[in-house]
Amino acid sequence: MTKKDLTNSIVERKNVINNTIALPEIYKAIGFAGIMFEKKYRFTKSQLENFYEVESRTIERLLSNHEEELKESGYEVINSDRLREFKQVALSSNLSDFTQKDKDSISTSPVLGIFTFKAFLNVGMLLAESERARQVRSLILDIIIDVLNQKAGGHTKFINQREEQYLLAAMDEFSYREKFTNAIDKFIAKNSFKYSQLTDKVYKSIFKEDAQEYKKILKLKVKESVRSTFYSEILRVVSDYENAFAKELERAFEVKKEKLSLSEAHQLFNDFAVRAEDMMEASINDARSKMASRDLVFRDALHTKLEEYVKEISEDDFDKFFGEQSMALEKRLEQNEDVFKRLKDR
Repeated sequence: MTKKDLTNSIVERKNVINNTIALPEIYKAIGFAGIMFEKKYRFTKSQLENFYEVESRTIERLLSNHEEELKESGYEVINSDRLREFKQVALSSNLSDFTQKDKDSISTSPVLGIFTFKAFLNVGMLLAESERARQVRSLILDIIIDVLNQKAGGHTKFINQREEQYLLAAMDEFSYREKFTNAIDKFIAKNSFKYSQLTDKVYKSIFKEDAQEYKKILKLKVKESVRSTFYSEILRVVSDYENAFAKELERAFEVKKEKLSLSEAHQLFNDFAVRAEDMMEASINDARSKMASRDLVFRDALHTKLEEYVKEISEDDFDKFFGEQSMALEKRLEQNEDVFKRLKDR
């Protein structure tokens, strides 16, 4: 398992906060009840002090040093009508962990800072000096791995195939890949290594790893296809890249009036890659970011050459691969059986 330090990494903390699939299980496992207000569990500063066994000034220091992050995860200060409504709900609650001190702090406050469950966890991920917070961080990481594996049917290696857009992207990629290999066949002199070497150059240009490096990181078996693990966005970028280079090969062949040697094809690719880095900069950087970020969270796989591209995973991404619209590829193939029949007839 990739070592994650939640206290030092805002990206890792946001990945926890955005993981709407695992949050309900984390809430149940922690077993510290919040006050249901406006359809969300809320916690007061006094409750956080009791749970994490820290002093008030410790929470205040976190609020000062990480104000923007904690606000984004759900911390807010309420007053006036909302505070009166919250007081009514909180003071009438029968939570076993809700002490008289907690009630007193609410009833006498003209303004009140409250934390959603996400903000409650955010505090726990920032509190390096609290033993209870350390236990929460350990629990979070264990539950996230278990929940994601369970949702993916134990096969996070092919979690990419659960996305709704994967099937269409894979079909398009198959067509473009054929154009690429046909171009290599038609425009480069016979050589046993030309397909694998040029494919590796495409991979290294886009995500800085050749096929063997990628397989090692994802722990793929010898016969498992690299491309079968690509996310739809990666497939599209690879397809565009290979399609563009296939056209370069054809133009070079027409100029030379004969097939290129493999060394000439390598030089042609090197020149093309420099231009492609500029022309496709946005899509290539997006592909690097999605591969590095999703693999780190979904597959517990670290692409060291892409570490600078790691970003937090959005709630939409968790829903895309683990939510109601996601499903195993086999099931999606069954649902699209009529589409495949029409394509075959055409």
